[in-house]
Amino acid sequence: MKIAIGADHAGYRLKDVVVPFIQELGHEVEDLGAFTADSVDYPDFAGDVCDKVVSGAVDRGILICGTGIGMSIAANKVPGIRCALVGDLFSAKATREHNNTNVLALGERVIGPGVAQEIIKVWLETEFSHGPRHEGRINKISSIEAKYTQQP
Repeated sequence: MKIAIGADHAGYRLKDVVVPFIQELGHEVEDLGAFTADSVDYPDFAGDVCDKVVSGAVDRGILICGTGIGMSIAANKVPGIRCALVGDLFSAKATREHNNTNVLALGERVIGPGVAQEIIKVWLETEFSHGPRHEGRINKISSIEAKYTQQP
């Protein structure tokens, strides 16, 4: 898989730890920054990663900020993105199986590198559980999105 990853100044250290880990798992990584602790705005990085995902240039995206909250809010404003903020392994698996998430948000100040790596591994390896129950719910999410993105 090809993964786009982006972080702000509060998440770039964790990003720098997980990029080689993702590569060791056999995935290609496109690192979109940030690369320093200089203050930047997380919506810029969320937008860049999500653009790559919705365009099909990458298969999935990972976003990291201090808590993951800002990144997940910004990401979910992009039509076609289903981003989940995850801090445990059960949620990492469930969000792929049930919600078919295409972007993962993590908080550097909330979880350590070891937990982040475990979450990423589970999230990347878990497939969506196709079937009428979960697909119907995803379609309902898409309908809500379409309702609010239609131009007058």
